[in-house]
Amino acid sequence: MHKAHKGKFHYSYVIAASCFGIQAVGIGTYFSYGVLFNPLIAEFGWSRASIAGASSMAFLLMGLLGIVIGRLNDRIGPRKLMTVTGVFFGLGYLLMYRLETVWQLYLFFGIVFGIGLSSIDVIALSTIARWFVRKRGVVTGIVKVGTGAGQMTIPFLVSILIISYGWRYSCVIIGVAVLIILVSIAQLMRRDPGQMGLSPDRDEAGPADRPALAVEGLSLREALRTRQFWTLCAAYLTVVFCLMIVMVHIVPFAMDIKVSPTKAAGVLSTIGGVSMVGRFFSGLAIDRIGSRRVMIFCFFLLVAGLLWLQLAKELWMIYLFAVIYGIAHGGFFTTFSPIVAEFFGIKSHGALFGVAMFSGTFGGAIGPFLAGYIFDVTGGYGLAIWISILMSALGFVLISLLKPVKAAGKGDA
Repeated sequence: MHKAHKGKFHYSYVIAASCFGIQAVGIGTYFSYGVLFNPLIAEFGWSRASIAGASSMAFLLMGLLGIVIGRLNDRIGPRKLMTVTGVFFGLGYLLMYRLETVWQLYLFFGIVFGIGLSSIDVIALSTIARWFVRKRGVVTGIVKVGTGAGQMTIPFLVSILIISYGWRYSCVIIGVAVLIILVSIAQLMRRDPGQMGLSPDRDEAGPADRPALAVEGLSLREALRTRQFWTLCAAYLTVVFCLMIVMVHIVPFAMDIKVSPTKAAGVLSTIGGVSMVGRFFSGLAIDRIGSRRVMIFCFFLLVAGLLWLQLAKELWMIYLFAVIYGIAHGGFFTTFSPIVAEFFGIKSHGALFGVAMFSGTFGGAIGPFLAGYIFDVTGGYGLAIWISILMSALGFVLISLLKPVKAAGKGDA
């Protein structure tokens, strides 16, 4: 095996940049769907629930297929998978040009686009976990900064396209652009450094006492028999349940207390910007204190932020919430992949990460719907926020009680 020498260019830089691009383009394009709401309502008169349902379907399909994508990524690597799913990703938007009925919306965006979306997190983050060991946390943080960058820029660019060319031609431009970008990036991807005769971390050796679990790890079957894995899945569910409630409902929440639409939308931009800071610094912290401690801190911020939101009656109070929550938001999404590698190794990281993320997307699909239902019944978000506080407190307890797996090959069942 030919190892890269310290100080020379290492292909891991290409992998990190590629995964950054996948996250920025993939997540940014997904969130740009919200820009299409008003044009679709104006042309077809569909309800917000009907339009949002297609996004929820894509989100659920992302989690469900993520299990399969993760398993395949462990076996055949990311290049072929990202090529195929990149085509579906772009095709979903391209087909929107022909949109005429609600069922087509669910087919084009909910299913076709959802198939493409299924690879964005699992492939990028699982590949990073294989290419980096000592610097896994900080590189994951840098890659997740791509998510925040995409959230801040792509919806803005889409809004400009819609103003200039209309929503149908904009969907064509978006579809072609993201298809070309993702398929091109896919050609640069490799499953692990061993395929190229390289070692992780630019050939920098890790601590001599690093446990074997971090290098090899448990098989999928072994990990599924551990209490730790299902505890982690339950914690993921509580996290994304709360995070998606905030992301979907924070703007109408702000408008309910007489904040202008422009300033209310600015809350989302603030969350996106602050989350980039949270992603980067949580990545640095992961390499120093471990993913579990970083996640515990994020849960603390989330609980504190939601308690503050219950009291928020003025604009400055909501923006302060956005800062507190944005740090937690970015930190959570940065720790998800490293904590799986930290507890179960990289042997079946893709499959395990896929299963864990599905539990999160399941919670993320339930949360916003439940919050909307509570608002329809009670006329406010108070009960929904209290439920979110309880769920985040439950996640805090679950992660706090999480113990290391005792030995590779022997699940702590």
